[in-house]
Amino acid sequence: MINKFEIKALRTVYYIPNFISTEEEEDIIKNVYSAPKPKWTCLSNRRLQDYGGVPHEKGMVPENIPPWLKKYMNRITDLNVFDGNKPNQVLVNEYLPGQGIMPHTDGPLFHPTITTISCGSHTILNFFTNDVARNKICDLLLERRSLVIIQDDMYSKYLHSIEENKCDILNVACANLENCSETYKVGQFLERGTRISLTIRNVPKVLKIRLWK
Repeated sequence: MINKFEIKALRTVYYIPNFISTEEEEDIIKNVYSAPKPKWTCLSNRRLQDYGGVPHEKGMVPENIPPWLKKYMNRITDLNVFDGNKPNQVLVNEYLPGQGIMPHTDGPLFHPTITTISCGSHTILNFFTNDVARNKICDLLLERRSLVIIQDDMYSKYLHSIEENKCDILNVACANLENCSETYKVGQFLERGTRISLTIRNVPKVLKIRLWK
């Protein structure tokens, strides 16, 4: 089903432009900012919300997920990217212009698949080798309202990051320009706005205890 969205230059990376509508994007942003203050976790370079539970090596204590999020989790379930399993955890990140995240992998707590919906702004996702050299593999342009799916080797063997830029310049390392909804040119400047990302994942190890009735 998702094969037609595969990025030819990469293995097991898929990019779906306009995965959600403009109205759905607005609804996501509204619900994220309607969350009570204690729902936010503030880090040095961004803030975030967890839904479904906080992953832990001993197992995730499951929490109730609001209906507005289940809608998008169900849509991703229909893509069958978790080998028959369903997503059960969502990480919401807020990135202001100039904010990013250091090179990292999501690690063994998750099924080796990342699915991320971008709202409010584009960003550039960078991939590097997971060694001392940290050689760049490629970039991906993540447009607003798009979905990116990263699996297998690209999930586990390579680091991904977002540079702390307020403006991005598209270059030849960007592997998915032909997959995007708009026409872009190498050398084009793109100014960032505030981006809300929904990273929808599957946590295999879940404890039987629940935090709701």
